[in-house]
Amino acid sequence: MSRPVIGVIGGSGLYEIEGLTGVKEVKVKTPFGNPSDAYITGALGEVEMVFLPRHGRGHRLLPSELNYRANIFGMKKLGVEQIISVSAVGSMREAIKPGDIVVVDQFLDRTKGREATFFGNGIVGHVEFADPVCSPLSNTLYQAGKRVKASMHKGGTYICIEGPQFSTRAESKVYRKWGVDVIGMTNVPEVKLAREAEICYATLALSTDYDCWHETEESVTVEMILDTLKRNVAMAKAIILEAVKSMPERGGCRCDTAAQYAIITDRKAIPATVKEELQPLFGKYL
Repeated sequence: MSRPVIGVIGGSGLYEIEGLTGVKEVKVKTPFGNPSDAYITGALGEVEMVFLPRHGRGHRLLPSELNYRANIFGMKKLGVEQIISVSAVGSMREAIKPGDIVVVDQFLDRTKGREATFFGNGIVGHVEFADPVCSPLSNTLYQAGKRVKASMHKGGTYICIEGPQFSTRAESKVYRKWGVDVIGMTNVPEVKLAREAEICYATLALSTDYDCWHETEESVTVEMILDTLKRNVAMAKAIILEAVKSMPERGGCRCDTAAQYAIITDRKAIPATVKEELQPLFGKYL
């Protein structure tokens, strides 16, 4: 086992982490088009890091406009083995206050029409997805958060909506009845594609507001989110710095073999062009 290459997907300030050395900007071509932006690579001590601003620098892309497949494929091509997703969310529970951070462990998908798989075009596959996040990586992030005195919550369900509008009050109340913990717009299909790509994935969900269900709090606004998010991003950077010191080696989970038995299609029936395009993902199984 070797030290993993760590990918971070989040806002366009997260690659400005203190102590990052050998910083380079890398553009990656993929069969699925262009990623959100160039990747920023560097090192924190002996750990290689790859950063990607999810919405592009300057926040140019809507959640529904993101090329999730290109983003994850690019991470794979750059050797990333573990992804830390840093995401702003609304809280759906009183106990999760604005400024708190949740290391979620489940997802509920309410998105519409997003490209959510690398399979298709002549190759059929189904990966196991009952437990969508990497448990060792999630635990490392949680423990790192506790050490830097962040207000942390371990576990919880992230409901991903299409957006870009925030929820209606009726929707927000229904989601609460479903038992979800936070609400966001970006982690699906990101988490699904990471599993297909055999990349460990965990989320730092940064609570910025109470959505619009809370009777004594203001309805969510962009101004409210940005104010809280500035504080949360600073804490997320501290958690990443702390987590990198004790990042688990690959081998303590099943993420790295997730696609081993997923491909159903007869290998002889898979088009040669598809085999070539998906080589970085499934080459060892084709």
